[in-house]
Amino acid sequence: MQDIIQALEEKRAAARLGGGERRIKAQHAKGKLTARERIDVLLDPGSFEEFDMFVEHRNNDFGMADQKVPGDGVVTGYGTINGRTVFLFSQDFTVFGGSLSETHAEKICKIMEQALKVGAPVIGLNDSGGARIQEGVASLGGYADVFQRTIMASGAVPQLSVIMGPCAGGAVYAPAMTDFIFMVKDSSYMFVTGPDVVKTVTHEVVTHEELGGAITHTTKSSVADLALENDIEALEQTRRLFDFLPLSNREAPPVRPTEDPADRIDPSLDTLVPTDPTKPYDIKELIEKVVDEGDFFEIQPEFAKNIIIGFGRMDGHPVGIVANQPMVLAGCLDINSSRKAARFVRFCDCFNIPIITFVDVPGFLPGTDQEYGGIIKHGSKLLFAYGEATVPKVTVITRKAYGGAYDVMASKHLRGDMNYAWPSAEIAVMGAKGAVEIIFRDEIGDAEKIEARTEEYRSRFANPFIAGHRGFIDDVIMPQNTRRRLCKALEMLRTKKLENPWKKHDNIPL
Repeated sequence: MQDIIQALEEKRAAARLGGGERRIKAQHAKGKLTARERIDVLLDPGSFEEFDMFVEHRNNDFGMADQKVPGDGVVTGYGTINGRTVFLFSQDFTVFGGSLSETHAEKICKIMEQALKVGAPVIGLNDSGGARIQEGVASLGGYADVFQRTIMASGAVPQLSVIMGPCAGGAVYAPAMTDFIFMVKDSSYMFVTGPDVVKTVTHEVVTHEELGGAITHTTKSSVADLALENDIEALEQTRRLFDFLPLSNREAPPVRPTEDPADRIDPSLDTLVPTDPTKPYDIKELIEKVVDEGDFFEIQPEFAKNIIIGFGRMDGHPVGIVANQPMVLAGCLDINSSRKAARFVRFCDCFNIPIITFVDVPGFLPGTDQEYGGIIKHGSKLLFAYGEATVPKVTVITRKAYGGAYDVMASKHLRGDMNYAWPSAEIAVMGAKGAVEIIFRDEIGDAEKIEARTEEYRSRFANPFIAGHRGFIDDVIMPQNTRRRLCKALEMLRTKKLENPWKKHDNIPL
């Protein structure tokens, strides 16, 4: 028995050491934590329970029979974040460059299957050189097995990916199918084909960072949601995001006690919207003044800045927030903002998170770039997402809600539960000047008449009352009372029950 215990301890020590002291030092020299150090930062102290510490690869080709490390390049198991269960895998770059083998993939699949059974999120800490070349098709099959389980888990349990090193080729598709992706600046990258292949095929010269770094994917491609400074910050922000999410689609999001009164008023909001309708203002000020303690977790802050998405809490309950940003493109909807918001709305609907929408939108961005790029189909993604969502939906129109964009932004017609407007709201087919130039085109030469017509149209339509007369707006509220009215509406809607017609799945315009 003593011999077995001794062997057990030796195996554990070998697994904990990963690729050895030299490779660990090399990892630290790059400013990166090891796989196990990352787990220690991410999880509550002492909560980690490891699976498959002794698993080794089965490959005997190309000298691999003599190169076996317990754990085979990935640490898997479960633990807690602020007391709530989470499953995770952390790839170990010190062991074969974190490359994925058949057994490496089996370990990841095992924890994903267990997470689905018990209803708990999955977090992947990715740091891998890709498929293990020595195993050939076996490693490719391993990737496909992981992909399949990622697909099955989608919408059932939240899935978060933190890219903390290389992620290339087929390896990028598993994170791409998860709900959120965080990347670390200067030490992580994602691309399907690397700079060398790009140079050979297209003759473009590009660096790893330019092609697939954190800044590229958070500002240009929208593949990633946040770019963080280092491993520690990435893991801390992952913990913060986790606190807004339910464990599964069968549970409600976690409620956190707050000392911020639900009936708090904020008189400064009464002057947030400028009297000049052409002047912008920062919608983030509104968001931060209505959520609990001003705590707003923004998602994709550097991409499609004309729309803002993220999580906050109202009276302790998590909510998803979507808001047009008048500071950028006047808050117009375009291809990128529609895609960004649509995916977020669908995530919230998957996981029982109510959606608050702040509307100040003059319409869809015009131009050949938008039309040729498919704004019709991309814009309809957001329309589809709102119309499909069955979670509580509360909308506040702060200023402009023009044309089809009024419909798209969680209007009453898309099953909005409570739709409010501020007194400054303007709900119309288009702005007064444009409307008058169409309706009274014969009078365009008479500036005095056109001005009078414009004022007539503005007084008739540039207010919330026509929509209110038809019941499209439930109430016109004072801006200072916005938090109180939102909290009351969400409290009323907590028992909401709404089901869509039975279907295998919908066919959202992709």
